[in-house]
Amino acid sequence: MLPNKDDILRELNQELASVSSLQDLEKLKARYLGKTGIVKELSKAIKDIPPEERKSYGSLVNEIKDAVEEIFKEKFSYFKSLEESKKLSKDFIDPTLPITSQLGSLHPISLTLERILSILKSMGFLEQEGPELEKEEYNFDMLNIPKYHPARDMQDTFYVNKEGYVLRTHTSPIQIRTMLSNKPPIYITAPGKVYRKDDDPTHSPMFFQVEGLAVDKHISLRHLKYVLDTFLNIFFGKSLKTRYRSSYFPFTEPSFEVDIECVMCGGAGCRVCKQSGWLEVMGCGMVHPNVLKNCDIDPSLYTGFAFGMGVERLAMLYYGISNIKLFYENDIRFLAQFEE
Repeated sequence: MLPNKDDILRELNQELASVSSLQDLEKLKARYLGKTGIVKELSKAIKDIPPEERKSYGSLVNEIKDAVEEIFKEKFSYFKSLEESKKLSKDFIDPTLPITSQLGSLHPISLTLERILSILKSMGFLEQEGPELEKEEYNFDMLNIPKYHPARDMQDTFYVNKEGYVLRTHTSPIQIRTMLSNKPPIYITAPGKVYRKDDDPTHSPMFFQVEGLAVDKHISLRHLKYVLDTFLNIFFGKSLKTRYRSSYFPFTEPSFEVDIECVMCGGAGCRVCKQSGWLEVMGCGMVHPNVLKNCDIDPSLYTGFAFGMGVERLAMLYYGISNIKLFYENDIRFLAQFEE
C-alpha cells in the first residue's frame, strides 16, 4: 500500500503550528527525519512491497522526504531570523547618541615596560626578542642549570607536548641566542612574557620580565652596581638607598638580590616592606664563565653582568598596587587611573 503524501504533510504542518522554539523543532525533525523517524521507516518498508510496485513506491517516498526536508528548512530559517532579530534588538547601538569623552589609554604594564626599556636604552642597552616556546637547551642547559636543578621540576616549569621544549621560565634564553649569534661587546635588554607555576596576590603564572646583559672586556661588579643604582634612581624619580645581598643563581657568580629602601615609607618600616624598611626588586650577578664558554666566548678575555626584574613587581611599587591580579581583570575604573 502506498503512503499518503498529503496526509503526512498535513499532520506535519499541524504539529509545526505548536512549535515555539528551535529545541522543539529539532525534536520534531528527529521524529520525521531521524534514524527511527517516519520517513526512515517508510524507506525500510520497501522490502515488503511487491517488486512491480517498488519503483513507484520509492519515488513517492523520495518526494515525501524532499517535501518534509523543505518544510523543516523553511521553519529553521524562520526561527534563526527570529533569534537574530531579538539579538539585534538587544544589542542595538544608537549612532545618534553623543560619543563618550573618555578615551582609551596604555595599560600600566605597558607603561612600566616602556619606562624600563627607555631608561636602559638611554644607557646603551639595545632591545632583543626571542620565542616564548623555547628549547630546554637554551632555557636551562646553556645557562648552567643542570638536569637535577629544582627549577626544572614539573612544579615550576610548563612543559609542552613537543619534546625538548618548554614555555620559557625567564627571558635569559634571549641572552643565549644573542651571544651565540654576536660577538662582544654586547649590551642588550631582553623583555617579554615568561611562565611559571605561581599564583597568589603577588605572583602570576604568566608575567612580564626584563633582563639585561653586558659582555665586554674588563666588566666588573662596579659597572653592574653603577648601572642598577642609576636605573633605579631614574625609574622611581628619586635617590634611593640600595643594598646587594649575596644569593645564588646558576648562571651568575657571584650572584645578588637587589633591595631598595621602601618607596612607601622611605625606609622607616611599614606594611608593604613588612617593617624591614627594604624592598626586593631584582636579581643580578656576574655572568658565570660556564655560560660564556657555552656560547663560545672566551671568559679569559671577556666578562659580563646580567640582571633581571619583574615588570609587574616594579609597576606595583611604582603605582602603589597591592594585588597583581588587578592588572589582568580589565576593570576600566582601575585602568583609567593610569592615563598618561
